[in-house]
Amino acid sequence: MRVVSLVPSLTEAIAVSAPGALAGVTDWCTHPAGLAGVVRIGGTKNPDTAAIAALRPDLVIANEEENRQPDLDALRAAGLQVLVTEIRTLDQAFAELDRVLAGCGVRSRPDWLDAAEAAWADVTPDGPPVTAVVPVWRRPWMVLGRDTFAGDLLARLGVRNLYAGHAERYPRIPLDELNAARPDLVVLPDEPYRFTRDDGPEAFPGAPAALVDGRHLTWYGPSLAEAPRSLARALRAARR
Repeated sequence: MRVVSLVPSLTEAIAVSAPGALAGVTDWCTHPAGLAGVVRIGGTKNPDTAAIAALRPDLVIANEEENRQPDLDALRAAGLQVLVTEIRTLDQAFAELDRVLAGCGVRSRPDWLDAAEAAWADVTPDGPPVTAVVPVWRRPWMVLGRDTFAGDLLARLGVRNLYAGHAERYPRIPLDELNAARPDLVVLPDEPYRFTRDDGPEAFPGAPAALVDGRHLTWYGPSLAEAPRSLARALRAARR
């Protein structure tokens, strides 16, 4: 089985569950470290489709949010099988991980996936519910809106996203509107934009900042087993 992954978190899941299956990955596939012998085929939004076809993979793994439809169409036109995932909730993540790993020839469910499900099954909010704004970019400011995987994880931890009802999934919000939002806290991940504590006061005066590991907030893979503890710890520190 030869697999090309266009999704960093799914790359990690495949690498640890089907060693040797990966033939190509994106430039953003950073986990696990040392993907020796695996060809880099460009970014998630601009993969080199000709280079992917030249690898002659049995399967290409993609995601409807991470990857662009024209690239997926080009890969299919080259005769490649493309498995496209949709992951907007934790439950979807577990179901799609099962589907991806089965497609990659993994015959038994890996222990890390059982551990991740168990870790999230035990989650209870730490204290009363709080409201939050969750930026994902600045210049312009963009935040989590409706129907996102990260928003679902935070909701399970007792954090209500103030923009969860927005018409867009990742809306651009003017700075004056962010100043007026008055959330209980602001959640600042370190990817895709590497936010720091200094980024909070500009848009969220007076709101405590929870600095979180972006991999634990947005990746669906082995990191899910560590994510509830890591996120809860960051949220708890911000609320003190």
